[in-house]
Amino acid sequence: MTRSGAAEILSDAKYNCGVRGELRRRIMGLSLRSKLRLAWRLFRDPQTPGIVKLIMPAVLLYLAMPFDIIPDFIPVLGQLDDLLVLAAGLGLVLLLTPSSVIEQHLVPLE
Repeated sequence: MTRSGAAEILSDAKYNCGVRGELRRRIMGLSLRSKLRLAWRLFRDPQTPGIVKLIMPAVLLYLAMPFDIIPDFIPVLGQLDDLLVLAAGLGLVLLLTPSSVIEQHLVPLE
């Protein structure tokens, strides 16, 4: 790979990171109800990758299960593992879903 090719890839990665950051800020500005609608729309969209469609229910199932990595009766740590799983799942959904698909569903909710 040439030096200019590597620089171009790094430039694209920085651009994509900026786009993702802007999408995250816009999503965080939505109400809880709108965020749930966005998740439902992404889940039903045929352009959303299959792995993303598996991550969403897997996170919900983990949160609903009575069994946890760290039991909930341990103060703070029991709830912290649920929060970390939720954050990791949402991060993966945003990372693996094309920006254009998120944008398409985000605009009507704003």
